[in-house]
Amino acid sequence: MATNTGSEKTTVESTFAEDSTLRSRIEANPQPAIRWLAVALALLVVELGAFLGGVLTVLDALVIGVTAFFDVLFGYVSEGLAASVVSFQTSLSNTITGFRDAAEGLPTLLSRDTIPNQGHLAGPDGPWVDTFLGLEPAYAWAIRVVLIVAYSLFVFYWVFRGWLIFRKYYRQANWAPSDDIVNRLRDHRWGQFGLIVLALFVTMALFGPALGPTTVDQNIQSPYSYEIQYFSEESGQVETITPGDANFDSKSKGAGDQNVGPMTYDNFNRYHPFGTLPNGRDLFTFMMGGARITLIVSGLAIGLAALIAGGLSMISAFYSGTIDLGILTTADGVVSIPQLLLLIMVSAVFASHWLADVLDGGFLLALVFAFTTWPFLWRALRGPALQVAQEEWIDAAKSFGQRPRVIMRKHMLPYVVGYLLVYASMSTGGIIISLAALSFLGNGLGITPPTPAWGRAVSLGQDYVSGPSWHISLIPGLMIVVLVTGLNAVGDGIRDAIDPESEGASKEETAGGGA
Repeated sequence: MATNTGSEKTTVESTFAEDSTLRSRIEANPQPAIRWLAVALALLVVELGAFLGGVLTVLDALVIGVTAFFDVLFGYVSEGLAASVVSFQTSLSNTITGFRDAAEGLPTLLSRDTIPNQGHLAGPDGPWVDTFLGLEPAYAWAIRVVLIVAYSLFVFYWVFRGWLIFRKYYRQANWAPSDDIVNRLRDHRWGQFGLIVLALFVTMALFGPALGPTTVDQNIQSPYSYEIQYFSEESGQVETITPGDANFDSKSKGAGDQNVGPMTYDNFNRYHPFGTLPNGRDLFTFMMGGARITLIVSGLAIGLAALIAGGLSMISAFYSGTIDLGILTTADGVVSIPQLLLLIMVSAVFASHWLADVLDGGFLLALVFAFTTWPFLWRALRGPALQVAQEEWIDAAKSFGQRPRVIMRKHMLPYVVGYLLVYASMSTGGIIISLAALSFLGNGLGITPPTPAWGRAVSLGQDYVSGPSWHISLIPGLMIVVLVTGLNAVGDGIRDAIDPESEGASKEETAGGGA
């Protein structure tokens, strides 16, 4: 049996047949795969509930998207068929939601139950009760956040490590173009910064309930359905109050004592890392909830737009002529439609439709963003697709009788997908800004309250920017800027990794300018 040394790896690779399966390659040298899988399973078990919750959330969105398409399609044929689709969608979505709630309720190593931070003082000088190891809520919360972030970053690294192991031990080819791209990206500091930012925001979306000092349900959506305890300085005793009533007396309005700033406690022994909103709700918890809906909506929108643009770019480049002209005319027509007007029209038409309740209005927004974004992606991909369609290997594949679909998938898509990642990552920033702007405007646009939305936080704090409650607008605004900047950095890194001449040219220009 082969071991992990370089010479023995070469021996294993030399015995790989062209038609060998991945399973047979792993059986020839199982140790690297077993070690990687053991660590991966341990990481999964530690946070199984959070991972299952994220997967089921995405699955629920996919189910809703597919059933929505058939609902609209069958609506033109028969209202009965459309009603059946809606009934099926409701039943399946409720089932997935039930499993998701059960999964998120599973105890995990880094959960709020394991490292609790919500507690209260037993007296005027302490100690703290119901917190992790009796620590102050701020310290208990910080420990949980640091552990979750470290865990998440290590998971991303381990996934990448798995690809490296596959490339080193189990891939048939000794070299692929993606190797040079990844190697250049590993030396691209700006691109790495973007990847780290993106990983942190994905962590916020996946582990938002555990990252916040409280939960969205307790502090924002159902604040009068729970009770918390706190030490009252007036009575000198531990009392009970609902989060809703506590929020009412913890408002940040920049006037007198009505301000709970970042990294402070309110009068109810609750710690607020980012302070509170004008309605007294915890801003950090609000931002974590907003991260989840923002990334889901923007990810769904750019995913649909990229799917449409990628497919149409290869079709137009492969067939050209009339088909290319038809797609070009359609794209020009879509671009001519004002996005804001289309959003208002769609919101009005579907106001009483069940689609308006999906993802708290975010699903309709994702569809509109995808519809208005794909023409820009298609225009960016059309040039590279036309270029690769004229290569000799495409003509050779045609002469061998390969079907157009196979040629596009095997010979054109690998060349186009790099450019698609570049322009998609940069376009995602525009979608996030537009989504925040819609929530900022309100009036039926954007994410439906009380679901957190970053733009709504900026809107709530715009009257207090120059006062003690500056944190309400500034912190959400900075988070939007950091995320969009990170996405653009990822796009820059991928672009320079795909086309090293662009990076080399910029360095030469910089050197020349310095001289």
